[in-house]
Amino acid sequence: MADTQERTAAKLAKQIDGFAKQHGGAEGQVAYIGERGARIVLVGEDGGWGDLVAPTYAIAQQAVQKAGITVHEDFDGEFAAKVTTGPYEWTRMAGIQVGGPSNR
Repeated sequence: MADTQERTAAKLAKQIDGFAKQHGGAEGQVAYIGERGARIVLVGEDGGWGDLVAPTYAIAQQAVQKAGITVHEDFDGEFAAKVTTGPYEWTRMAGIQVGGPSNR
C-alpha cells in the first residue's frame, strides 16, 4: 500500500512540476474534500491556475512537498489575488447566477 501511495504522490508531484514550469513557478493550497480526498489548488507566477485531486490529504501533502512549492494554509489574501481571470471565467461565473449571461 505504501508503494502505491508513494507512486501516486510522485505522479502528482510531476504534474505540479509541469504546471510550475509552464507558468513560471507555482504556489499551492491543499484542501480536504471529504471521501474524495484532497484538492491541490495551484497558482502560477503568471496568474494561471489549476487543480489536482489526490486520493487522500496525506498524499496531497506528500506531493506538494516533493514538488517543493510554497504551500498556503488558506486560499485568500495575497495568494488568491495572484489568480488571473479572463472573460471566460467571468462569463462562466456570471452564467451560473440566476439571470446572468450565458456562456457563449
